[in-house]
Amino acid sequence: MTTETGRVPDLAEVADRLAMHDVLAKHSRGIDRADEAILKSAYWPDATVEYGGFQGSAHEFCAILPAAISQYARTQHRVTNVAIDQAGDDARVESYVTAYHYRANDDGPDTEMTYLGRYLDTMKKRDNVWKISNRKIVMDWNQTVDATAVWEGPTFDGIARGGRVPDDPLYEFLG
Repeated sequence: MTTETGRVPDLAEVADRLAMHDVLAKHSRGIDRADEAILKSAYWPDATVEYGGFQGSAHEFCAILPAAISQYARTQHRVTNVAIDQAGDDARVESYVTAYHYRANDDGPDTEMTYLGRYLDTMKKRDNVWKISNRKIVMDWNQTVDATAVWEGPTFDGIARGGRVPDDPLYEFLG
C-alpha cells in the first residue's frame, strides 16, 4: 500500500486526499465544539476506535465524548503531518495531533494539559465518500502544568471566545 515518496498524484487521488483531510478537520471540530453529530460524521456507522480506556464502536464513543471533553473549559486539537497510503478505496492515514486542554478548577489552580500523539486511521471510501473505519491513538508525549492563560485585558478585550455547541461563534458563522 505504500506509495513512492514524492510521486505526483493524479487528480482523482488529489480529490481523495482532500476529502480525507476534510474528515480529519471535521473530527477535530467535533471534539473541540463537543458536537456529537459532527464527530459521528467522520466515522462510518460500523467504525471502531481504540482510544485508550475505550475500545469499541466509534459512534458509541462519539456519544460519550462531548460530556467527557466538557470537563475542560476549552480544547483545541491540531492535526498535522498527514501521511496517506492509499490503495483504491482503502487508505492508511497517520497524522500527528497536538491537543491543548484548559481546565478551570474551583479548588486549586487552573491547569493546561498538552497532548502530543498520532492518529492511525484506516479510512474507506464508500459511494464516493471517505470516512474513518478504525482509529487508534498513539501517545508520544504529554504535559500538565498550572495555567498561564490570560483572559482579560486590553490585548484580549472584545475577542470572541470559543465554546461548545451551540454557543461557539462557529454555529452563527455557519448559519
